[in-house]
Amino acid sequence: MEINRISDATVPFALYDAFSDTLFGGSQGGIILNAGDIDAQTRQQIASELGLPATCFVSEVNEGTVTARFHSTAREYPMCGHGTICLMTHLLNVGLLQWQGKGTLEIKLILPTKTAQVEVLRQNNKALVMLDIVAPKLRYDQPDINVLAGLLGLKPADIAHTHPVATALGDFVHMIVPINSLTAIQSIQPDFTAITAYCRENGIETLACFSTETAQASYDFHVRDFCPAVGVPESAAAGTTNAALATYWYRHDWLAKNGVGLDTIKVEQGMELGRPSSIHTTLHSKGGEITRIQVGGVARKVIEGHFQLPDETA
Repeated sequence: MEINRISDATVPFALYDAFSDTLFGGSQGGIILNAGDIDAQTRQQIASELGLPATCFVSEVNEGTVTARFHSTAREYPMCGHGTICLMTHLLNVGLLQWQGKGTLEIKLILPTKTAQVEVLRQNNKALVMLDIVAPKLRYDQPDINVLAGLLGLKPADIAHTHPVATALGDFVHMIVPINSLTAIQSIQPDFTAITAYCRENGIETLACFSTETAQASYDFHVRDFCPAVGVPESAAAGTTNAALATYWYRHDWLAKNGVGLDTIKVEQGMELGRPSSIHTTLHSKGGEITRIQVGGVARKVIEGHFQLPDETA
């Protein structure tokens, strides 16, 4: 199915805020429909021009399947949590996906290297989009805490010594850094140039910092995620990062495991950027092993219109 172009030189475009039910919160994602004929170089030029944390290029929508690609300002992503939330919400809004009397839609998201499962739940006239993300493997490299603290503008004592720094290896590579207090994580002053160099030297894509102290009583963790190595200085909300963190929290007994193999986690993120975000994670487990992780939230439309393509793409 396609949304009609207003001319051969344009494609439909929309901007959404993901992980937020209010405008100007969460993480921004652009959606470009009818993008099957746009080549990789042009996709990257468009994503760089838009300057968003993620731009999604949709090539095909059929019943139960969506084929798409995600780009940051610097590169193509293997997948994107917040971009998926924007994408599914927009497809419902324009009628390319329809509820047809159902309370839940099961969608297969076809990406260049994998197919991801997405559940879309109808809740109070909103679409709660939950993306399946494979639990990453954790590696323990014992990085220099003094160096990490310097990258973040913190004192070494601000990094928790009760639990280790870990590297999560999944769709992205995250270095997970536990921070001792809400005050410390709020006071981080990142050196983005140094973080970029450190990440590239060590094969890392983001520095994911968290605190068990939160600004809102109903939340479990406070998160900040620094991603300049992949084109986003700091992420207001990231699904893949939260899947990595959930794996770490489960492995290191940060979660109040309820004995039925189902943990729900609510994370606040983006507050320091003025873009407050609410990320929901459901972690399924059995026999001490993670069997499924779903990360998601809702999205809100900001802009809808058409994007002018370069002449050679039209």
